[in-house]
Amino acid sequence: MTTDPRYYALTEATWPPASTRSLGPVTLRDGQGGGSRVSAATVHGTASDAVIAAAEDAMRAMGQDCLFMIRDGETDLDAQLEARSYAVKDPVNLWTCPAERLTDIPVPRVTAFCVWEPLAIQREIWQQGGIGPERLAVMQRVQGPKTGLLARHKDKPAGAGFVAIHDSAAMIHALEILPHQRRCGMGAWMMRQAAFWALENSATELAVLCTKRNEGANGLYASLGMECTGQYHYRILQEGH
Repeated sequence: MTTDPRYYALTEATWPPASTRSLGPVTLRDGQGGGSRVSAATVHGTASDAVIAAAEDAMRAMGQDCLFMIRDGETDLDAQLEARSYAVKDPVNLWTCPAERLTDIPVPRVTAFCVWEPLAIQREIWQQGGIGPERLAVMQRVQGPKTGLLARHKDKPAGAGFVAIHDSAAMIHALEILPHQRRCGMGAWMMRQAAFWALENSATELAVLCTKRNEGANGLYASLGMECTGQYHYRILQEGH
C-alpha cells in the first residue's frame, strides 16, 4: 500500500496547525496543544542527525514533544529516528470512498444534522471525548468549506463530528459518540450525513483517519464499504535516552 500524497495535503488543510516553518528539509508545526496531527514535524527527502537535533531544539522551544510523522516509504527516516531513541506512536489508517457510496440510504429525520458554528451540546460531547478548546481552535482555523455534525438517538444528543473539504475531498475529524449512545448505529448515520453534505458542497470523495488500535471505528468504516488506502505513524522521542 502506498498512500497518495494528496491525502497528506487533505489532512493538513482540514486539520491545520497554527503555523509552519521550514528548517532545511524539516517542516515544523506549531500545534498549540491541538494534538499530534498539528504538532508533528515532517521531513522532505533526508535530514542529517544535526538537522534532526536542531529540529528537536525548535520543538522543545515551542513547548512541544519531539515528534515526527513517518509517511509511507520513509523507512530510512524511521530507522534514523529509532536509532535516536524515538518510539512508535499511534499508527494510523486512512479510509476513503466515493462520497456517493454512502448516500444510497437516506438519513432518517432528526438523526443527524450539519451545524456550524458548533452548538453548546456539540462542544460538550467533544469535551467528554477529550476534544477540548485547543482542538476546537484547529476547526476554527480551517479556511475551506466546513461543518459540524450532530447526531441524536431517541430524542437525546448522541454524537458530534467535524467535516471539511479540500480539493474535492471531504475529511471527517473529531467523530465522537457518547458512551451510552454507542452500538446504536450513530457513527454510520453521521458518516452518511457527512457524505450528503460533501456532495452538496462539490466534494466527490470522503476520507477519515483512525488509529489502528481503534478496532470498533476501523470495523465501522470497513462495514460502510470504505477502503483502507493509506497509513502513517509517529515517532516520539523518549526523553532521557
